[in-house]
Amino acid sequence: MDSIPLNVIKGGSSVAKNVKRQFPKPSELAPLLQFSLPTLRRKKRRLDKAYTIWDLREIAKKRTPKGPFDYTDGSAESEVSLERARQAYRDLEFIPSILKDVSTADLTRTALGETFAMPLGIAPTGFTRMMQTEGEIAGARAAEKFGIPFTLSTLGTTTIEDVVASAPTGRNWFQLYMWKDREGSMALVERAKRAGVKNLVLTVDVPAAGQRIRDYRNGLTVPPRLTAGTVLNAIPRPAWWINFLTTPSIEFASMKNWEGTVGELLDYMFDPTMTWEDLKWIRQQWDGTLTVKGIQNLEDAKKAAKLGADAILLSNHGGRQLDRAPIMLHLLADIKKEFKKDYEIHIDTGIMHGADVLAAVALGAQFTYVGRAYLYGLMAGGQDGVERALEIMRTQMVRNMKLLGVNSLDELTPKHVRFLNRQ
Repeated sequence: MDSIPLNVIKGGSSVAKNVKRQFPKPSELAPLLQFSLPTLRRKKRRLDKAYTIWDLREIAKKRTPKGPFDYTDGSAESEVSLERARQAYRDLEFIPSILKDVSTADLTRTALGETFAMPLGIAPTGFTRMMQTEGEIAGARAAEKFGIPFTLSTLGTTTIEDVVASAPTGRNWFQLYMWKDREGSMALVERAKRAGVKNLVLTVDVPAAGQRIRDYRNGLTVPPRLTAGTVLNAIPRPAWWINFLTTPSIEFASMKNWEGTVGELLDYMFDPTMTWEDLKWIRQQWDGTLTVKGIQNLEDAKKAAKLGADAILLSNHGGRQLDRAPIMLHLLADIKKEFKKDYEIHIDTGIMHGADVLAAVALGAQFTYVGRAYLYGLMAGGQDGVERALEIMRTQMVRNMKLLGVNSLDELTPKHVRFLNRQ
């Protein structure tokens, strides 16, 4: 390459005299000029720009009407429980080990007798097709692809049979609300059994519906109703409404043709008379694995285990029931000390990052679940969006395992995390 005299460079007098300039050769430029071809798929472009679950949330907010989005995004009353749950994960300090061979990072995890590709499942969520028309089918197929369980809610908008048929090789679980109609509840259990469901997730923190202020203010109904306000809100979100108006009407796995508000439906469904005797009775009726979801103190955890629960799921319903409920991550650390090493303790609420999953595992959780994180992906892009959410979480888990200096989940222990600001 020929050198360039300094006097041919405009403003050369300001250039250090010991700098030698030259023209680059085309062969040297070629490796630096490698441009990616723009994709013609708008959805893929949109999702590729999401690097975190929070990014997916922003996309979801832009594409989803206020009522369905707020139902997903919000929680009960002052929304203190949800914020505290997320803050607990933010207030953790990781303690890494260095100079270890971390060329591999094994995320596989055994839970309830099955091995999963990572210690993360999709939690049961109600009214899912209201968030995005692909609904539970998208979640089940994404879970099948990623080798993790999908849990269908009693208030799901797709039948048990259709979910199983859509993801025939997936691990499809069913979540049960024991509602006032006992026979109706157990009929659902029988349908789940016939469909091949192996794990029943009994939710026990619902003697009444939590007061979800956002839903009241939005006048959220199931199915959504067209009003002047909803029409105005729909103008910048035509894709949601086109899908809603051109696909089968929203129905529930448990009942048909509900016309009231979400709050009214929940009050109708939930049974304030349910007791430990009901749990004992259900355990006798169900011959698969049983997970009890909604445990929020040590004594209840012990009772559930004694009555035959194969796993307890520490959960305050994503902050959607009792506001100012216990912080699940703190509870996990306390309860784990009181249980046998091999008893399975699962956890949800507040998980928004793969590192949150690792923190929970380090503190003793056998398995974790996400609800909102998956729904943000669903609203952002259907099944592709759910897959993007799971890919984000998986990538975060792998990277942070390596940075912590561990090769497998079994290597994670309480020594890897420390609570900050815990009183």
